Amino acid sequence: MNKLSLIFVLLTSFCFGQKMSFIYEVNYRLNRQMSDQFTTKTMILDFVDKESIFRESMDRKSDSLRMNNGSPMLSSGFENQFYIKKDLSNHKISKIITNGQFCYLLPIDDTINWEISSDKKKIGIYNSQKAVTTYGNREWTVWFSNDIPINDGPYIFSNLPGLIISITDSSGDYKFDLVQVKKSSNLFDARTKPILINWNKYDQLAKAYYDNPNAEIEQKIRNAKKVIMQDAHGNVIDFDIRQMNKDDQENIRKNNNPIELNHKIEYK
Repeated sequence: MNKLSLIFVLLTSFCFGQKMSFIYEVNYRLNRQMSDQFTTKTMILDFVDKESIFRESMDRKSDSLRMNNGSPMLSSGFENQFYIKKDLSNHKISKIITNGQFCYLLPIDDTINWEISSDKKKIGIYNSQKAVTTYGNREWTVWFSNDIPINDGPYIFSNLPGLIISITDSSGDYKFDLVQVKKSSNLFDARTKPILINWNKYDQLAKAYYDNPNAEIEQKIRNAKKVIMQDAHGNVIDFDIRQMNKDDQENIRKNNNPIELNHKIEYK
């Protein structure tokens, strides 16, 4: 048995019923007016039997800290979050939105219909096959591999005969590429009591946050007798909450190219 064959046998043997982590490099463009500017992040799909969590590596570290009574860094805002939970046995997919101290669960009810092609190619060491689908008013091209017999993949994508190795939308705004496979120790499922919402409620919450993105800071200021703002070097700086809000609002408007274009919010 050669080395590559041994790798495939080992993958097949421990993918079933064991804890696996699939690390993806994700490149995405949030501002279409700057066509050559992409954000690159590492995101991880933790898979245990038929359940999985897909999230940014920093979110995974935050969940691990929370489970060990640490003080995690939490996301703010409602746009551009990638945290996805899947229960493949019961065909349930949910997006987790974290805004400061609040955590929301947004069910993804869209039916993903795959059209599997006869096209095949090698991606790294994996024999891969092409499939296409639509989601979020985007057309997606996927390469999956039977070499890793797990019907899961990055973000909300799943239910193919093998693991998704690579996926990109037709506009080139989003691209997910598998870069590493390893055993995992835990799902680190720390966000277990989120508030259930739907897309309409998401729209309302996102717009309310946009109207006052620093509401929590304002509340702390009102409750404090004295507030001193310092830069990274300890120098006292001017604190202008109105300018902070304007800057944050501008950032939200500029970086408004979500995966779900059908739920894009037109901020004003």
